[in-house]
Amino acid sequence: MVTRKEVAELAGVSEATVSRVFNGVGPMKEETKQRVLEAAKTLNYHPNAIAQNFARRRSGNLGVVLPYVPKVHLFSTYFFSEILSGIGAKVKEKGYDLLLLLRSPDEESDYIDMFRSQKVDACIILGATDTPRELEQLKRLEEGGHPFCLVNQHFRGEQFNEVDADHKTGSYIAVRHLLDRGHRRVAFLNGSPQFSSSGDRLEGYRQAMREAGLLPGGMDALSPHLYYEGNYSRTSGYRAAAQIYEHRHEIDAVFAANDRMAIGLMQGLRELGWEAGRDLAVVGYDNSDAARVTDPPLTSVAVPFYEMGSLAAEKLLSRIGGDAASKGTFQVKVDTELVIRQSCGRRS
Repeated sequence: MVTRKEVAELAGVSEATVSRVFNGVGPMKEETKQRVLEAAKTLNYHPNAIAQNFARRRSGNLGVVLPYVPKVHLFSTYFFSEILSGIGAKVKEKGYDLLLLLRSPDEESDYIDMFRSQKVDACIILGATDTPRELEQLKRLEEGGHPFCLVNQHFRGEQFNEVDADHKTGSYIAVRHLLDRGHRRVAFLNGSPQFSSSGDRLEGYRQAMREAGLLPGGMDALSPHLYYEGNYSRTSGYRAAAQIYEHRHEIDAVFAANDRMAIGLMQGLRELGWEAGRDLAVVGYDNSDAARVTDPPLTSVAVPFYEMGSLAAEKLLSRIGGDAASKGTFQVKVDTELVIRQSCGRRS
């Protein structure tokens, strides 16, 4: 096995210099660095990863915190699988390992413990909820200088690292499309208000309806038969079908805040004799794989979840890697796009 001493002798530098090159510690002339790297390549030298991480006081792991919900197949959901795929690809590219941490909704979140035990060098948090307890934990992370990033969640008035999508515009263009096709009684099936994306989509819906003069009773007032709330599961969409069917004479289109609820809704309505694309228009959100194979295929807002995961990992790893150009807080918002299919019906 080639040793660090042999690399140092070939490069004409000290062993300490070789160590600094491979651990990224301290200032270094580019010429010296390249000489060491060339010597290492010539000798086929590979530094010990454990020793490297010890020298850097790093674990070599990027943590991803996921919500754990019993009986929910988390990794089969489009949202989580796409984001995790994007994170995983970037982590592998950067030479890090991925550590998944599952957190039950009812247990106290102690994100700092991950860093205190040196399990991770940075973490990406998925499924964060806008609650006082969650916000307190995130503020403690921030105050402790621990690098973390929220994906698909933001907190009003806070400046955390975030990679999010422009859900307000995504919702707006979905509802605007329905209105442009002649639908005037557009109902909204939203997700839990604990997620910022739910609030953003509600703002987009309201903006489109307000511009069309379809918010009677005030700027933001919604008629009770036009607003429904689920939890982003297919089951909650299925359950909403009965409520929406009761008001079928007052609704001609439904915009659902994700595809899973839209698909559950379409299934429930079909069992009641009402067909999406025939009796009413339905638009979903996420543009999941399932949207292409529903009957009829589901019009949906495409969100680049894979790219969001990749971007979050890249920006976090650049910061802990000492990239001077990547210092400071980042807040990125990516664009969404409407993908039109047959579930909107033929009305115009």
